[in-house]
Amino acid sequence: MKNLTSISVVALVAAGALWFTTREEPKTDAAVYESLQQCLADVNMVRSDCEKNYAAAKQQHASVAPKFATQRECEEEFGAARCEKAPQTTSTGSSMFMPLMMGYMMGSVIGGRGYGNGQPLYRTRANPGTFRTADNKSAGRTVGRTKVAKSSTTRPTAKSSTRSRGGFGSLGRRFGSAAT
Repeated sequence: MKNLTSISVVALVAAGALWFTTREEPKTDAAVYESLQQCLADVNMVRSDCEKNYAAAKQQHASVAPKFATQRECEEEFGAARCEKAPQTTSTGSSMFMPLMMGYMMGSVIGGRGYGNGQPLYRTRANPGTFRTADNKSAGRTVGRTKVAKSSTTRPTAKSSTRSRGGFGSLGRRFGSAAT
């Protein structure tokens, strides 16, 4: 009888853990575009929202994009010819590299009156069809108005250090710390 009770408790704990890990995160309205021109061509979008959020994403890009010590390390994660020299340097004066901005996302403003919180998006070599935020949260595959996990629309954290041998995914270790 004691073994049956132990098995029941283990099964209950396992079922709870499975439920917790498989439940879907709440979604929110967003708009995702590969370029400013693509947003402007969308008849459902307001020109000022497209322009304001694209400018915000471009401005954030240099500070929030993942940074790598070498171009090769960046390209291993994001693909050939998809990285650029970062405007920042390391504490020793060495160059850093970051992925190119492959699009931008804007979250719906409370009340549904336009879009705000524009942020840059990236695409990895391993999953080139999916947009990722600078904090490596999925923004999905859809271009245009869409629904994304609410956590994907939060402002990304600034990256003040490099990542080594991968970094955006789980290919290697990361060193340094991210500043907020």
